[in-house]
Amino acid sequence: MKREELLQASNEVIEDAVQYADPMVLRGLLYQLTGDESLPEVKAGMVDASFVEVAMITDPADVEMIREKAANFLKQYRDEGAGDISSGPSGRLQRSLELVCGTSVPDAELDLWLEELALDPWARALDWPADAAPPAVNSDFLVAVIGAGMGGLGAAVQLKHANIPFTILEKNAGVGGTWFENRYPGARIDSPSRTYTHIFGAEYEYPYLFCPQEDNEKYFNWVADEFDVRKDIKFNTEVTSVIWDDDEKMWELTAQGPEGTQVVRANAVISAVGFLARPSIPNIPGMGDFAGLAVHSAQWPAGLDITGKRIGVIGTGCTGYQMVPELVREAGHTYVFQRHPNWVFETPGYLSPFPPQVNWLDRNFPYYTNFLRFMISWNYHPTKMIAALSRDPDFQDEHTLSPINKKIRDQRMAFIQSKLGSRPDLMEKMIPSMPPMCARPVLVDSEYSIYDALLLDNCSLVTDGISRITPDGIQLEDGSSVDLDIIVFATGYKANDFLWPMEVKGKNGVQMQDLWATDGPRAYLGTMLPGFPNLFMIYGPNTNATCGLQQVNNEEMVTRFALNCIGGLIAQDKRTVDTTMDAYWRYNQEIDKAESCRVYSDSRVHNYWKNEHGRSSSNNPLDMRLLWQWLRNPVAPPSDGQLPPIDETLVESRTAVRPWFGHDLTVD
Repeated sequence: MKREELLQASNEVIEDAVQYADPMVLRGLLYQLTGDESLPEVKAGMVDASFVEVAMITDPADVEMIREKAANFLKQYRDEGAGDISSGPSGRLQRSLELVCGTSVPDAELDLWLEELALDPWARALDWPADAAPPAVNSDFLVAVIGAGMGGLGAAVQLKHANIPFTILEKNAGVGGTWFENRYPGARIDSPSRTYTHIFGAEYEYPYLFCPQEDNEKYFNWVADEFDVRKDIKFNTEVTSVIWDDDEKMWELTAQGPEGTQVVRANAVISAVGFLARPSIPNIPGMGDFAGLAVHSAQWPAGLDITGKRIGVIGTGCTGYQMVPELVREAGHTYVFQRHPNWVFETPGYLSPFPPQVNWLDRNFPYYTNFLRFMISWNYHPTKMIAALSRDPDFQDEHTLSPINKKIRDQRMAFIQSKLGSRPDLMEKMIPSMPPMCARPVLVDSEYSIYDALLLDNCSLVTDGISRITPDGIQLEDGSSVDLDIIVFATGYKANDFLWPMEVKGKNGVQMQDLWATDGPRAYLGTMLPGFPNLFMIYGPNTNATCGLQQVNNEEMVTRFALNCIGGLIAQDKRTVDTTMDAYWRYNQEIDKAESCRVYSDSRVHNYWKNEHGRSSSNNPLDMRLLWQWLRNPVAPPSDGQLPPIDETLVESRTAVRPWFGHDLTVD
């Protein structure tokens, strides 16, 4: 493949483009491609970036030198024809990655970061046994995938790559899951878009650092078409029940579709319905009386004209804080009804598209996207995230839970002061009572955010409680009223009702809710339930990515685990794989032990990170390096009984779980 755009590029275009490249990425990438030993001599330091520290080259002379080397490399590559180019010797990769992240990459986790680097787009594919290559797969084994969002499309692409028959049942008319549904003004991702791709889609060109809804939806449509899985999706088809047939050892799925009731019988089920999928609408007296438009943010009407309208937004989580600054641009007046404020984290360029030079580099600098992806992923390293999320029992402070937690709060308070210092009345109402990191961090643009919107004349913050909804608007507890044309419920989702409202029954007719009756949803490795064979959840209980990496990484690891279980059944001519009740609880003891150390277990937390039983059914409190090892290959336990090396602090937890056929997993 020749890079025709680079062949036509002048020296000036190249020299200009490299000014937009990250120097740390260039340091490691150029070393990988050229072996230039002067590059490791360049010094890097650590700087604060919201709730983590990141490595940067701070000497301007070093930055200029690296960019000059990058420009010279591209010019030479252009002059040599800009054709296929090797990624360099594999033995050099570890050192090259260390030059990108500014610290050592331990041998024990190198494979994890090589997967994230995505030089091999199929690094998380099914690992077939040597005697069961994909062409020999039993075509009678069918997998039903529920949902065509991030997890469902990822599973579909991997199933197709493994040559395992599958069908996808999707309740919406298009792919994308939450990004198909959420079209409210300001809808935008709060994970770096560079890492919001499957590794087989790592070269997809994103136009923003944090993409808005329409660009995220475009990515999912690209996946469906690029990997030719759209034809395998049954759209507008909502699964209502998933019932295990004990005699046939099959799942029977009942769904409602365009042609009425449909029944699918499958050997295995991969549920990719997500847990932020079903709107949570509060029960406020008088809701049916409102004469205007009342809508949940996830059901925003297409083409809704808000010009001059009086809009009330109920809810101030990520959605509310994203939406309000956009509504005030056109609405006559926007009222923000807030019970609890949230901590926000200023992010330079959060709303801005990339300069064209950035995407030029994506297209023309070999492997630049891979190394940039690695750097961003490394910045969410488990040790960094766990440090930001952990409480220190010896730390005494009225507002915070650890020295790092206090540092984060001080930074957040400084941002609030910089924006609302002239309005102490607003500032007081926008300071959360809970410590930072106890709820999902709300990313906002440094220049324009919820704080700026609240200072405008056509925006009002309402913190008095809501008494009822009237035909004309909202009546407050103090007896006053706010007249409205539109009420928006930015009230989130039924995050703790996993797989709801589907009826799910396993062996002997046991209902899923029976397993979860004590203290809410749990799972083994976040994906399996004892007594529910061949059922895998892609975004199951306690898999929300809080302790390292991004959500898509966890979903890909779970997908690999599920496919390796399925592949193992096919290769061994078996019918079912299940987990034991003992393994289920051993794993969840590790979950509970880790959660007790996390800041979101604080008594001041009242959000979807806690269920009605006072524990989190959503967040993963475990170091993601543990999950990565546990989810790698369930068919192949260590032959010598020795587990792979891992960080010493994780050894005790790791040995409590043995996620292999014949150990925690029973095969029939």
